[in-house]
Amino acid sequence: MSARIADRARPEPPLDPPVDPVVLTALTKRFRGKLAVDNLDLTVKAGSRVGLLGPNGAGKTTTLLMLLGAVRADAGTIDLAGVRLPRHRSRALSSVGFVAGYLPLPENLTVRESLMVFAGFYGLRRPKPIVDRAIERFGVGHLAAQQSRELSSGQRTLVSIVKSTLHDPALLVLDEPTASLDPDVARRVRIALLDLHREQHTTLLVTSHNMREVEMLCERVVMLSHGRVAADGAPAEVAAQFDTVDLEAAFLEVADRARARGAEDQGPHR
Repeated sequence: MSARIADRARPEPPLDPPVDPVVLTALTKRFRGKLAVDNLDLTVKAGSRVGLLGPNGAGKTTTLLMLLGAVRADAGTIDLAGVRLPRHRSRALSSVGFVAGYLPLPENLTVRESLMVFAGFYGLRRPKPIVDRAIERFGVGHLAAQQSRELSSGQRTLVSIVKSTLHDPALLVLDEPTASLDPDVARRVRIALLDLHREQHTTLLVTSHNMREVEMLCERVVMLSHGRVAADGAPAEVAAQFDTVDLEAAFLEVADRARARGAEDQGPHR
């Protein structure tokens, strides 16, 4: 057998499995002695679509801030994009996009100029076609020539979503991504995010109080209460865990239980 034939007959080496973009282990955070996140374990698989839910005070925002390296955990470990935080945080964040309506945009630049600036921050060598594609994907061509200071809060959120996808992040973290958008724009954003996931295999980690949106975007739901996991599974499975008809009813059940526990912890009023 010739060497060429032997090479063809030799099996291909197995591909390395993709790195899980989020691995939280025994994560704990206190504020003024009160537990915000309590020994939390959470793994988000590469290419998955996960909703991180819970009533106010459940620990969602604190978890996201620790995940992004903006708040340091009191205990536990955070592996982001295969990198242990806080070391090499910048390298890890180069694979992450973050969307929140409260993030600022350059006031005196047009939307297109702002996107070009952020593309430069991401180190994109040929940014123009990438920016053009992102503008088309999310249907914001009508905003491209407007200055950021002229945008409504919903439009700012929309541009923030576009900005966060320019570098094809492996992980896209979305904090209430459509909270300030009208229903038509919100629907187009969800479709664009699902298209991005399908085309780029982008992992989505979403927080939202819109349970219908979560059911549309997410294949897995992690429900938090008092900094711990109260439920974990597909939306229908989570609803079944609480013997409720849908995810919204399950959310309300978690909120009621959290409120009752909080009242017990405070004890009787004097």
